Amino acid sequence: MKKLALLGGKKSVQHDPGNLFRWPIVTPEHEEAVLDVLRTGRMSGIDVSKKFEAEYAQQLGRSFALTYPSGTSAILGGFYGLGVGVGHEVIAPSLTYWASVLQVYSLGATPVFAEVDSETLCIDPRDVEQLITERTRAIVAVHYTGMPADIDALKKIADRHNLPILEDCSHAHGALYKGRPVGTLTQVAGFSLMSGKSFAIGEGGMLFTDDRKIYERAILFGHYIRDNEILDPDLQPFSGLPAGGYKHRMHQLSSAFGRVQLKYYPDQMREIDRAMNYFCDALEELAGIYPIRPRDTQNTKGGWYLPLCRYEKSELGGLSLQRFAHAIQAEGSVCHPGANTPMHLHPLFSEMDVYGHGKPTRFAHLPDTVDRSLYLRPLPVTEGLYQKLFQIPWFKQFDAKKIDEHIAAYHRVVADYKSLLPGDDGDDSRIGGFSSFFREQQTKVRPHAPGAAN
Repeated sequence: MKKLALLGGKKSVQHDPGNLFRWPIVTPEHEEAVLDVLRTGRMSGIDVSKKFEAEYAQQLGRSFALTYPSGTSAILGGFYGLGVGVGHEVIAPSLTYWASVLQVYSLGATPVFAEVDSETLCIDPRDVEQLITERTRAIVAVHYTGMPADIDALKKIADRHNLPILEDCSHAHGALYKGRPVGTLTQVAGFSLMSGKSFAIGEGGMLFTDDRKIYERAILFGHYIRDNEILDPDLQPFSGLPAGGYKHRMHQLSSAFGRVQLKYYPDQMREIDRAMNYFCDALEELAGIYPIRPRDTQNTKGGWYLPLCRYEKSELGGLSLQRFAHAIQAEGSVCHPGANTPMHLHPLFSEMDVYGHGKPTRFAHLPDTVDRSLYLRPLPVTEGLYQKLFQIPWFKQFDAKKIDEHIAAYHRVVADYKSLLPGDDGDDSRIGGFSSFFREQQTKVRPHAPGAAN
């Protein structure tokens, strides 16, 4: 057996990746659309953005779409549209990026964190129901790294308690749940569209809903220039100024790029799906490596935003994930340990007084009699999971010859893992991150696997 590259051998990946990881793919049509807005000085208008909204809503099959400068602001608009406010609670998975729920602080609400399912990495419906109180106002379903959440199970719970669900689709553009597009499954959905995402337009976000009241409340909150779209007589007297004091207009260079990208993304997504399933099929036979991908054939991952695998070191003689990752990297492939550090472990959700209430912000609007331990409970599944995850190559094109080299890197390391045990210092606590994990990957592995936040 040839010596591993980490131990002085020749690396497995020899070919230049070329465009294998290039993203987004910018065509002359994209460039011309952006330049047209730039030349005509319409960067801060809304005409192009409204066309983008209409075209995206039609493609997705929703009644209303509203552009935003980020996915973070789109989700905030969704919370306000649902009526989340002072004293309310919003249930969300702890394994996610902060912008899935942290915005509720600015609305006077409290995030409540739930466990995730170890197979899908999405919110575990079995944990959600026990978290519901008389203060619960909404449930957040994050389709984490493109894996569709179990919406049907969540809906049964939500319907029993008359609660809405907000889908955070920022990782899952084009993904299907039981054959249905994510973003169409619940009352409202938010998408991040920044340049690291699988549907990338530069910087931006989008809200989708079929409920006109949610749509008009979102307009009232931060789209003051569009107050002519507010028809609700209860809302009309307050139009003209942004009710939340936010300015949520998308930059039209982004919306122009997005209109073109709508044409290309379906084919690009199919190419990515083919490449990633080809790669993951070849990993399935390896000890200790478990690709995170749908098992139900009616579910898909869309553009496979930041694909992950689960690592079981007990199957490889106790070899640490970090030592394994270093060996894969030395072979010339991509393997980055960790995922988002669970939100509930950050002191922002236990100690910090953000707005000067004289108590931690998370409890500022809850009754003084509440048992804080219920909000600070450990989440053993989530806490035991995120440091077992690692990022694999995110291929944007199908090139079997080049992908085979990355497959060979993984097979080679697994086959000769025993040679890595001497000198293995074990894993440390620095795997993952609260908000910087995906940003760090962008810095480390470009152009191989760009990633970013909402």
